[in-house]
Amino acid sequence: MHAPLWVAVPVIVLVALATRADVQSRRIPNLLTGPALLLGVLVHLGLGGLPGAGNALLGAVVAGAILFPGWLMKFTGAGDVKLMAAVGAWLGHPDGFVAAVAALIAGGILAVVVAARRGILVQALRNSASLVLSVLPWGRWGLSAPAPKTAGVRFPFAPAVLAGAIFALLSRG
Repeated sequence: MHAPLWVAVPVIVLVALATRADVQSRRIPNLLTGPALLLGVLVHLGLGGLPGAGNALLGAVVAGAILFPGWLMKFTGAGDVKLMAAVGAWLGHPDGFVAAVAALIAGGILAVVVAARRGILVQALRNSASLVLSVLPWGRWGLSAPAPKTAGVRFPFAPAVLAGAIFALLSRG
């Protein structure tokens, strides 16, 4: 079930405001993400009844859950996870899932660009490969082992969420 096309307006406004805040202060305000998530669910409840609200909640949970491991490993901030959940609430499932996966891809592209501009691309790629290998079943990363080091490439992630949301809206079937 796809959300109606008009949700593009609140989604783009939400993520544009979050992107502005993230770029300026490296924070995405709870006063933006919390009400946006709640309003997304309530709007879908009002227009689609319990099935609409259920789909919005599923979209929020799935989209947020995709970014949640990155927050646990300190690769993203909690605001990024909450923003993605709010986007998922507005888009519902499966569009929230598509937006989150596309945001991760866009974030990866942004990370490569930022690392290259800072002259640490090789180090970042080496550390990323080490991270991927460590979480595979035959890897060394257990419950008591620390997460592998990263190159420390930090950048606002909200622009990647914006790209993911736009991709999800444009790729609707």
